[in-house]
Amino acid sequence: MSYQKLPIFEETGFAIVDSYDQSIDPREWEQLIYVDWKSSGDTRFAPLASAYGDIECDGFWNHVPPKTDKDGVWVPENVALAPILTQRAQEFKTNIGRCRVIELQPNTYADAIYNLHRDDNNRLNPEGTGWIVRAFFNLTDNPDSVMLLREVKDDPSTETLVPLPAGAQVVIDTQRLYHSVWHPGDQPRYCLITSVESNQGLDDWITERHPNVHAQSPQLDPAFVAAAQAEAEAKAAARAAAIAARGLDPRFGDGTMSYEQSGLDEYGQEVMSEA
Repeated sequence: MSYQKLPIFEETGFAIVDSYDQSIDPREWEQLIYVDWKSSGDTRFAPLASAYGDIECDGFWNHVPPKTDKDGVWVPENVALAPILTQRAQEFKTNIGRCRVIELQPNTYADAIYNLHRDDNNRLNPEGTGWIVRAFFNLTDNPDSVMLLREVKDDPSTETLVPLPAGAQVVIDTQRLYHSVWHPGDQPRYCLITSVESNQGLDDWITERHPNVHAQSPQLDPAFVAAAQAEAEAKAAARAAAIAARGLDPRFGDGTMSYEQSGLDEYGQEVMSEA
């Protein structure tokens, strides 16, 4: 028995839909309660839905009792501060798991390549049920920023770049595609990320918004790409050596072990946990 998946994702693993008029809404993300949580870059997260309604961002499977990335419980403190963002996350008419706003500090293309990862959305997800994918709603206007998507992590020829102006909306099978965000500039980027189960409600939501499974990717100079790829690979090799020297699980940093669980930062350096 396999999972229920949507045909829209078969070709490329993602679907870009009509942009949302972000200018009509207040900037609710500025008022949310954030927690430090490192995920593919210098990030913080403000959870709207977590495993059991607490202000935390751990994988649902790391709780007692553990569960898959479904049946998220709304976080009262942040829902009260962001009713419109909460309502947008509920548009899908499907089961919702993790739902949070990410704050990403500016980075480089090499950083983004280094931070490419796949999500572990379907851990503990029973076969025969809907495959969990993720919806990304860009909140700030970041016309020079892009979502990097790769079928093969270290192969730039498999890369797609999805532009991220205000209101950009894309649904991605993030357990299939390696992904991260290249965000140049001098201000943080904010995005609403929601884990959603594949079902008819999600399919209807996507179909109603004129989906496109091919992005108009900006063209990058091949020499620039090669240099950034080499920089990212050197950084990854140094991190792997640091992880091995500490006897840690080599999966650390690939999306299956969090930085907080490992006690290291994204560069493989030891960090002090907060009391």
